[in-house]
Amino acid sequence: MITIKDVEHVAKLARLELTEDEKVKFSKQLGDILKYVEQMNEVDTTGVEPMSHAIPVVNVMREDVVVSEQTKEELMANAPAEEDGFFRVPKIN
Repeated sequence: MITIKDVEHVAKLARLELTEDEKVKFSKQLGDILKYVEQMNEVDTTGVEPMSHAIPVVNVMREDVVVSEQTKEELMANAPAEEDGFFRVPKIN
């Protein structure tokens, strides 16, 4: 059973301000959630593999192919400022 004190503690950790009505409402709702979790814990899951998704998920990968190569000089041509072959950028303090 979730008490109002429990709700107040969680609200304080989350830096939430709750009204008295909200505290009562949330304590009931959280209690109902925990009851449901207890009910789910009663289900026999012997032989059921843990999974992260209900359906198989596969990443679609493609070959990493170089389409066009640029020389350093071509890339540096876009630099607004250059120093010793590197991009020159404003100093950050």
